[in-house]
Amino acid sequence: MSSYGLPKMNIRLSVIACVAGLGFATVSLADPTDDIVNSGLSRAKAAAASQARINQVSEATEKVISRYQQQSKLVDSLKSYNDRMRRTITAQTDAMAKLERSIEDASLIERQIVPLMMRMIEGLDAFVKADLPFQKQVRQDRVDRIRGYLTNANISAAERFRQVLQAYSFEAGYGKTLNAYTDSITVEGESLSVNVLQIGRTGLYYQTLDGAKTGHWDRASSAWQELDSSYADGVNHAIRVVQGKEPSESLLELPIAAPEAN
Repeated sequence: MSSYGLPKMNIRLSVIACVAGLGFATVSLADPTDDIVNSGLSRAKAAAASQARINQVSEATEKVISRYQQQSKLVDSLKSYNDRMRRTITAQTDAMAKLERSIEDASLIERQIVPLMMRMIEGLDAFVKADLPFQKQVRQDRVDRIRGYLTNANISAAERFRQVLQAYSFEAGYGKTLNAYTDSITVEGESLSVNVLQIGRTGLYYQTLDGAKTGHWDRASSAWQELDSSYADGVNHAIRVVQGKEPSESLLELPIAAPEAN
């Protein structure tokens, strides 16, 4: 080997040694870095797991809070409902107490008013029997019907009293009534089919359907009496006026009984 070859070989070996040394140095420097990276990754994973747990806890906490708020609203609503129900029950209790008192008062009034109604209907019955006998059956049937009402427990006292007052109202109205209707009456033992003319409670007249007989109700004798034939035209005209068959401008010529002395 020449003297020129050795230095070149030494130089080559030195380079190789340096390169090898650098390689070993690189290997020895890589170990601490990997540990740091791995440690960082572990901490990152742990932090992520911790954050996941925190998120789960946070979500669970929000659900609990939401349920609490809902339950709180429900409790408030129930409290408000209970307060309304309490006021309603109190009002109903007061109303029931008032109703019971009213029933007691009504029972007392009913016990007092029933005898009064009985006296009123008996008085009306006597009045109808003593009055002019116009529409006598209709009026008597009304009195008998109301008398039956007074003993009917299914009819309220208020309705019974209304019926009594209505009967009195009907009777009062007859005093201002002009009426003509067909009826059957008995005159001196003879049954006659007649037209009856009612002039309030001033006069009561009849005329047979054929116009042959005319008469009136005599208060003194409480009986039907035949009138002179001279009154036939006047009674017939009055009946036709009341029936609307003739104009009412003309005067009615009828016999009027003198008032009874007191």
